[in-house]
Amino acid sequence: MTGSRIDLDSDKVGRDLVAFVLTVVELLRQLMERQAIRRVDQGDLSDAQADEIGTTLMLLDQRMAELCEQHGVRPEDLNLDLGPLGTLLPRS
Repeated sequence: MTGSRIDLDSDKVGRDLVAFVLTVVELLRQLMERQAIRRVDQGDLSDAQADEIGTTLMLLDQRMAELCEQHGVRPEDLNLDLGPLGTLLPRS
């Protein structure tokens, strides 16, 4: 049996890995945001807690933008195509 070799572009693999990790982080950020909105709507949070969560989510959004820029990933690229199921993240 002849050994086969896969020719991988290490830069592309690195960018793809960064995009995948940032996609997972973005998914978690969106889930946390929805949960926070639900809790605010239900009145489960004090005003101080709601403000703290809002500030935290804004800072996380800014940091995500910085990481995307730093690694040359566009925010619209942060998604996974799941074939017939659609995309992992809802389209804006």
